[in-house]
Amino acid sequence: MAERDRPLLTRCAGFLGAERDELVPLAWAFAYFFCLLCGYSILRPVRDEMAIEGGLKNLPWMMSGTFLTMLCVTPLFGWLSARCSRYKLLLTVYTFFITNLVSFHVVMTSHVSPEWVARGFFVWLSVFNLFIVSVFWSFMADMFTPEQGARLFGVIAAGGSSGALVGPLLTTGLTFMAPVPVLMLVSAVFLSLCLGCIYRLEKWGRERSEHHRPQLGDALGGGFLGGIRLTFSSPYLLGICGYLSLLTMTATFLYLEQTRLVSEYLDQPEARTRLFSSLDFTTNLLTWLTQVFLTRRFVSRFGLVAPLLFLPLVSLVGFAGIALWPTLMLYVVFSVLRRVGEYALSKPAREVLFTVVSREEKYKAKNFIDTAISRGGDASTAWLVTALKAFGATTPHIAWALVPLMGCWAWLATMLAREEKRRSTSS
Repeated sequence: MAERDRPLLTRCAGFLGAERDELVPLAWAFAYFFCLLCGYSILRPVRDEMAIEGGLKNLPWMMSGTFLTMLCVTPLFGWLSARCSRYKLLLTVYTFFITNLVSFHVVMTSHVSPEWVARGFFVWLSVFNLFIVSVFWSFMADMFTPEQGARLFGVIAAGGSSGALVGPLLTTGLTFMAPVPVLMLVSAVFLSLCLGCIYRLEKWGRERSEHHRPQLGDALGGGFLGGIRLTFSSPYLLGICGYLSLLTMTATFLYLEQTRLVSEYLDQPEARTRLFSSLDFTTNLLTWLTQVFLTRRFVSRFGLVAPLLFLPLVSLVGFAGIALWPTLMLYVVFSVLRRVGEYALSKPAREVLFTVVSREEKYKAKNFIDTAISRGGDASTAWLVTALKAFGATTPHIAWALVPLMGCWAWLATMLAREEKRRSTSS
């Protein structure tokens, strides 16, 4: 490397909070998450439109279908991870989803049973987005130490936000020039690019030191239900389940109400898709700015407790506001603020929590928590809201009921941050 390039690399590393020898894997991780979330973000506005086309009254059923699919997929992933090396596991997962996207393109262009295709796509994408992101962060938690995670995960998350910025722009532009099924193929291209990033990161992981070589090529072992067993036998992992369940419950309630209001205000599918795309772009831009300029400094100064506490505190204020003034504008502002806090602060902090658990827990238990527990929260919340409204409860009533739960959420955030610090210090 030329001598004149070194000061520039040193300044770049200092700005990112990285060591010089971390810049290459950090760049590949950034590119990996960029391609991953760009591919997903192209499809997210389509999913929101499909939720309306599939019938809002069917949303609880679609969320239940997602949850049941997760319950079926989790043991399959456990079986696969017990027999495949990490590299083969990642290749298998991403190749499978690329094939799915091509299949959806074929089915959508055939115009057969569009309502059922819409419902099927909603369920599939709800599984897809959690699964691929969970596997990505399992890989990151396996590649980096807790200390590196605290410094670098915010930067890596910014890669995802950068991709999530580009995705909605592509969706908005392409919907003027091509039909929706073409978006499936564009998303598949970005997902294919992830495979190259995985190869480069795996190669770096194998070469960086003798200490890591023995385990990287090995399968995880254990049983196909290992993720479920590991989760329910660990108070620490159960605490993460509780944190994620409260996050999911509140997010699902917001999603249901916002989708209902949008369907009342706009009656054209293209207009609704563009609105959802615009909201995604705004969210992702604010998230990117926060991740690049604030997240690392925020975590370095206050530790994990502050980013974990952000969502409970914002939600407490937001649900009190909805109880008093339930308008579409308030839902939009609250939803955007929550999503920015989730992606820029809470998500990177939650992923650091997994750097202090065993390798089997990083893949199997984490996948079960991120997928089945999360989508179980979606389904149960959708049915609970439906039942409460059937018995006469209004949106403000439900919002008031959520306010005290935010205190429990904040307590869990504090306990998890303390336990992560204790485990990190003692390891």
